[in-house]
Amino acid sequence: MMTTVSHASRASRALRLAFHGGGLSYRALFNWTTPPMFIGTLLVGPLFQIFFFVHVGRSLHVADDRFYLLGNAVLATSMPCVYGAIMAVANERRFGTLGAVLLSPRSRGLIWGGRVLPYAVNGLAVMTFMMLVGALVLGLTLPPSTLLGLAQVFVVAAMSCALFGLALGALAVRIRDVYVISNAAFTLLILFSGANLPPESMPGWMNAIGSFLPLHHAIEALRALFAGASFGEVWSALVLEVAVALGYAALAYGLLRFFEWRSRANAALDVM
Repeated sequence: MMTTVSHASRASRALRLAFHGGGLSYRALFNWTTPPMFIGTLLVGPLFQIFFFVHVGRSLHVADDRFYLLGNAVLATSMPCVYGAIMAVANERRFGTLGAVLLSPRSRGLIWGGRVLPYAVNGLAVMTFMMLVGALVLGLTLPPSTLLGLAQVFVVAAMSCALFGLALGALAVRIRDVYVISNAAFTLLILFSGANLPPESMPGWMNAIGSFLPLHHAIEALRALFAGASFGEVWSALVLEVAVALGYAALAYGLLRFFEWRSRANAALDVM
């Protein structure tokens, strides 16, 4: 009985560290400080991006409206997740609290994993908004049979992109201007995710690069879902997205631990 209680207590502390600690960090380090900035950056901008590519696709006769809506709705999570997860690390350093975080004896996986959870929730909310408003404006229907699969794709996509952002954010421990990297990563996702180019029209090397980036397989899964594929076929793509997410989680953890070790060895957090 005591062992069961002890395990339950440790699990409770771990969850509190991840969720409560992540929530406090999010509130303290949140960069989209006002509602107009939040709405303009995370909602209005990606929505106009959808309409832009829809009209480009209509003019060039590349694909239909649904193709661009589904691709860019998923791609919209890259803004809150990539930039947000980078801020989760970079702002700790910017505001002088990174040292306190690294002095903590608690699990680094729980600390940094909790940091990205609020941004993954942001990404999930943004994707949902893009899908609903985009479908409404473009006059597209969302069949009820697709809603469960849609939710699964959105959750996996948000976590995958947030972990990708955390891997980039790990560089903020040693690099001052990490936002240059985030801008390049955002551009890479636009080009290689397949959100705006049919996979069959992309060169093989672009598809190969895209398969190692987040969102690529999630977009494929979502389009397969709306094309009438079975949940088994959809999940085959989602499993690949989960594998990509786990890869970036391992990379983020490894980089954060390595840079922490190097910072301790050099007695500094700012050594280039």
